Amino acid sequence: MTATVRALIDQQAGAQPDAVYATDGEGHHPLHYGELARSCGRVATQLVALGAQPGDTIALVMPNGLNTLRLLLGAMYGGWCVNPINLLSQPEQMRYVLDHSDCKVVIASPEWEASVRKLLAHIDRPVAIWVCPPDGDNLPQEETQTPAPDPLALALLMYTSGTTGKPKGVMLTQSNLAANAQAISREHGLVEGDRVLAVLPLYHINAFAVTMLAPLAHRGSLAMPTKFSAARFWAQATGCGCTWINVVPTMISYLLEGEAPAPDQTTRIRFCRSASAALPPEHLRAFERKFGIGIIETMGLTETVAPSFSNPLDPAQRKIGAVGRASGCEARVIDAELRPVADGQTGEIAIRGPNVMVGYYKNPEATQAAFTPDGWLRTGDLGHRDPDGFFFVTGRIKELIIKGGENIAPREIDETLLQHPAVLDAAAVGIPDRHYGQDIMACIVLRPEQAVDEAALREFCQDHLGRYKTPKVFRFVDELPRGPSGKVQRLKLLDLPA
Repeated sequence: MTATVRALIDQQAGAQPDAVYATDGEGHHPLHYGELARSCGRVATQLVALGAQPGDTIALVMPNGLNTLRLLLGAMYGGWCVNPINLLSQPEQMRYVLDHSDCKVVIASPEWEASVRKLLAHIDRPVAIWVCPPDGDNLPQEETQTPAPDPLALALLMYTSGTTGKPKGVMLTQSNLAANAQAISREHGLVEGDRVLAVLPLYHINAFAVTMLAPLAHRGSLAMPTKFSAARFWAQATGCGCTWINVVPTMISYLLEGEAPAPDQTTRIRFCRSASAALPPEHLRAFERKFGIGIIETMGLTETVAPSFSNPLDPAQRKIGAVGRASGCEARVIDAELRPVADGQTGEIAIRGPNVMVGYYKNPEATQAAFTPDGWLRTGDLGHRDPDGFFFVTGRIKELIIKGGENIAPREIDETLLQHPAVLDAAAVGIPDRHYGQDIMACIVLRPEQAVDEAALREFCQDHLGRYKTPKVFRFVDELPRGPSGKVQRLKLLDLPA
């Protein structure tokens, strides 16, 4: 098994240098594997000139683009550790990550240069800046060869969203990334010539692992628009000759609101992969009815290089509502004493395998808390496994609603509300209650030109959930707070204006 990102690139560039690795969102400006390998040496030339040595961390503050791919892959190829910065971060959070990561160089796109310089002025160490556009090619022409990185060398430092405190830097090695790229390719039966539409931002682990790295394992390719556009999505997917698409549930809900392309235009698209957050079964069925493309639901974490569970490629074998079976790793369900529980029992999902992180950067306490004594990563996700080995996620431990001593999974409330024809989006969260300890609040986004009042929703929930699980409070909002992966940030629901 190929053990480093560099080895994956060399393998494909050596076998077929003229094969296309990436295009832009219109299918133009092809980046071939041979050119990709050469550009890695050109990236190394500039990083060395800026005083960075292999092993140092290189931060990127840059949107998607073909040059962004060259820079990320080039730095990892040369033995550097990359730290893609979440462009949706608040300035103080971005400053914290730049400071905490100990990065030696920040590669910034022109529109971010001024902001980055302002942030670096508050950091007490020298940091070089390389201003580089996300598209085009302004790399040095000279190629510098660095020693091949060790499989255990750090290749990616990616910070979690930090919704409940300071972001944590997830440390992932060359072998973590290479192993998962190959696992994704195997799981989805991807082969040479397969092309994915890459609409997720590369500062998110899903895009980084699934759309950027996985094609390297099977000599596939990606088409990369600058950002997701529901209006342009199908024209881009079909116009670029994509054979699969990779999205998050929020994008599926937006696509469901738009027009469907003619069936003969999407015949090349074999499947749609949904990840990063739970996909409501109603949305899965609606997508398949409307577009005639099967959905593979998956799940993973930044700590596991994105996917660690996947439903089978064969629709007849999948289970709607499940995140799938363990993929490229082992998984089990444990109780509060960290002991495995029987199939069907709810507990915390734990993972072990070659895709699991080394730990959190400069945070030994959080690293220790993240693992069981025998080396299983604690995901913080509540769920159960069925007798066929499929895992079902019912919520996050910290988001569990405990009403009068009874555990209530917020996702159950969400999915019920999404069955109402007037509801576009919904999320439940626990709120303080002097009688029960906690009760339930549901935040609702209505479909355009649809109306429903609180009394009707309450009656709907009582019919489908029973009185005990019916929300006490219904709040109508314009949108739900979501992170870059599309996950609802439930604890932020409590801060939404009434």
